[in-house]
Amino acid sequence: MTDSLLEQRLMLHPQVALRPEPFGALAYHYGNRKLVFLKHPDVVRLVQALDGTGTTAEKLSECEIDAARWPSFERALANLHASEMLQ
Repeated sequence: MTDSLLEQRLMLHPQVALRPEPFGALAYHYGNRKLVFLKHPDVVRLVQALDGTGTTAEKLSECEIDAARWPSFERALANLHASEMLQ
């Protein structure tokens, strides 16, 4: 990827379902059968907000995620993107 994930318009893959859990959520991809644990409610909130209509940075702001935490969110999103949970 040449662009930073913060500059991209991401969304949850249509074949991915989120199941709420006390720790956050489980994300299951029905196409590639991968299961991923989203271990923090803020990550779940952000993933649910990613709908392809704004950049990831805009969505982080909308979700009121402190800018100091953005690098860790970008790493988490990169892993989700690599797992094909996000497109």
